[in-house]
Order: sequence, then structure tokens, then C-alpha cells
Amino acid sequence: MVKMKTRLTYKHTFSGCMTGFIVQAINNNLAPLLFVVFQDEFGLSLSLLSSVILVNFLTQLCVDAFAGKIADRFGFRTAVTAAMAISALGLILLGVLPVVWENTFAALMISTVVFAVGGGLIEVVVSPLTELLPLGEKKSTMALLHSFYCWGQAVVVLLSTLFIKIFDSSLWYVLPLAWTVVPVANTIWFLFVPVADSIPEEKRTPLTSLLKDRRFLLALVVMTCAGACELTISQWSSLFAEKGLGISKFLGDLFGPCLFAVLMGTGRLVFGLFGSKLNLLRVLKILTVCCIVCYLAMVFVPQPIISLLACGFTGLTVSMLWPGTISNTSARFPYGGTAMFGLCALFGDLGCAAGPGIAGLVADAISSDAELIALAADFGLNSEQLGLRGGILVCTFFPILQLICLIAIGIMDKPLVSNRHATASQV
Repeated sequence: MVKMKTRLTYKHTFSGCMTGFIVQAINNNLAPLLFVVFQDEFGLSLSLLSSVILVNFLTQLCVDAFAGKIADRFGFRTAVTAAMAISALGLILLGVLPVVWENTFAALMISTVVFAVGGGLIEVVVSPLTELLPLGEKKSTMALLHSFYCWGQAVVVLLSTLFIKIFDSSLWYVLPLAWTVVPVANTIWFLFVPVADSIPEEKRTPLTSLLKDRRFLLALVVMTCAGACELTISQWSSLFAEKGLGISKFLGDLFGPCLFAVLMGTGRLVFGLFGSKLNLLRVLKILTVCCIVCYLAMVFVPQPIISLLACGFTGLTVSMLWPGTISNTSARFPYGGTAMFGLCALFGDLGCAAGPGIAGLVADAISSDAELIALAADFGLNSEQLGLRGGILVCTFFPILQLICLIAIGIMDKPLVSNRHATASQV
């Protein structure tokens, strides 16, 4: 009997990294899809639901602060397998704890904290691990990697929505248990694929040097805004479509969060294929302007279908904000190491927590204000519809701030480009 040996290469490692971002999509998007179920079945308010999102990303933010040190101390293999295993545990708890424990809100919080720890490790470890793989053009590879978060989100939304449509919302707990298969399989995968070593400590750019560069500081602000722009819509779009626009959950999820994820993934995939020919900073500015337009359309356009499509097309406008900023930062500071990626992820998660959190708090405050409710009635809106639109309107602050920072980075880059041209002409 002849034994067949399959040699695992760095391409297999990259496939594991891409699956890792699918796991991250499950961590971040499954619970928000169940918000309507939690609201109807357990009576949780909008502010309590927004606190679930807030805790998710605040936990990831805390993990971001030391995940880089874990990767440098124990190696990428240990860090990434731990990330997958902890994510699997969190999903199991999400499917079990709220069913067996009367305190549903506490059960959701505990489950969220656990899979958020796994998500924080994924964010900090997978990007620098991919950056070290000898797979060609870094900017395109990073965009392709991050596109799998979008495909994961789209699949999670589509299959989970179909499950609830075909069966019954009372069986919601089956979903997190079924999705556990993905992180479990990837945990095993990372035990065998080759993993590159991290950058030696003596070659890394110290964080103190990074923090003295104004462009790096602006990049951190852009990361914060990118996280807020993306997650405000992806986390609230399901509830916004059903309660804010009066559209059925099936159609709302299909043309809201699902379309959002597909278009976000398409944007990243297209850039991954053709991005080497484009000016990344210019692309980010154009997309940010389009993001502002989509946000305003969601709030002010009275036709529900147009507002819903604007929600979906926001996915395209935010597609390159996160990976594009990481690529720009990595190109400027190639020896930043996991500490640099960890700091970028930390500020990105700060935005991921702030955007949806602020939207939820504002929505809850508006929907409980008697004067605003009376004003909403004049425009044919109920309290929830006014509250959700108001929350999204306030969060338009983030893409506006992001555009200002991108313009500032471009202005700072011009002297550098001029100096390079002057040096080349002298030579």
C-alpha cells in the first residue's frame, strides 16, 4: 500500500488565515442577527442590545493591547490556534447559556466576552502572520485576506436567516452550535500548516518611534473611524431594516446586512486583483465621501427600499477603509511588527465599539423622548424608526472625521514625494 504525502505550504497557511477571518465574521455578526429574537423573546431593550456589541469590541480592544506580546512570546502558531479554540468555546456558550440560565442578559454577556477574546487574538495575529508569508504583492494579499471577513459575514447572514425562515426563531440556539464547526476545524488546521517566525525584536521599529510620527497617529484615528463606519451599519442593519424601515426580517437581512457584506467583500476582492495599479489613499478618500452619502440616504430618504439599498451599498464604501489603512501603515513602517498591528487593531476596535454603541444609546434616548416621538408622528415615523435613524445620523460624524484625516495624510505625503523626485533628478 502506497502512502500519499501532501506537503503543506504557505498557501495552505494563507487559506487558514482566510478562514480565520470567516471565524471573526461569525464572532461579530451572529449575535446581532439574533437581536430581534432576543428583543421579542427575552424583552431586551435597544440599550441592552447595544451594550452586547459594546462589550464585544471593548473586550477585543483589551485583548488587542497584549495579543502582540503573546504572539511574540509564544509564537504565531500558539496564538492563532488559541484564537480559534477560544472562539469555538464562546459560540458554544452562546448556544447553551441563555437556554439554561434565567438571566439571559448575563448569559449573553459571558458568551460575548469569551468569543470576543478569540476575536481580539484573530485581529492582531492573522494580519501580521499573512504579511510575513512569501506570497507576492502585500497590498493585494491584505485586501484579499480581509475580503474573507465579508464572505464569511454574507454566508453567516444568508444561512442563519434561511434557518430562521425555514424552521422557527425559537430554535435560534442551534445556530451558534452549528457555526462552531468552523473554528474547531481551523484550530486543527493551524496545528499542521507551516507558520512564519515573527520579526526579531532587534529589527522591530519601537512603538515610541511610531507614536512620534504624525501620519501614524492620524492612521490610528482613521482606523477608529473605519471600525465605527463599518460596524455601525453591519451591527444594526438587521434591526434597522425590520424595525426602522418596516421590512420583513428575511428581505431586510437579504438586502441589508447580506448585501452589505457581499459588496464589502466585492470591493476588497476587486482591489486585491487590481489594487497594485491604484492610488490607495485616493481610493480611500473617494470611498469615504460615498460612505457619508450612504449614511445620509439611510436617514433622510423616505422610501424604505432606497434607504435599505443605501444600507447595503455602505458595504462597498467601507470595503477598503480597514485593510487599506493597515496596508498603508505597514508599507510606511515595514518593521513595526505585531505591536504595530496590535495598536492598529486596538484603535479599530475602539471604533467598532464606539460606533454601534453610540448609535444604540442615541436610538434608545430618542425613542423614549415624548417631544421627539410627537415630532416623528408628523413625518409618519414611530419612536423606533426615529430612534434608529437618529442613531445612524449621529454616527455620520465618523466618516466625516475620517475624510479630514485622510486629506491631512495626503498633505503630509506631498513633501515626501517632492523630496523623492528631487533626489532622483539629482542622481
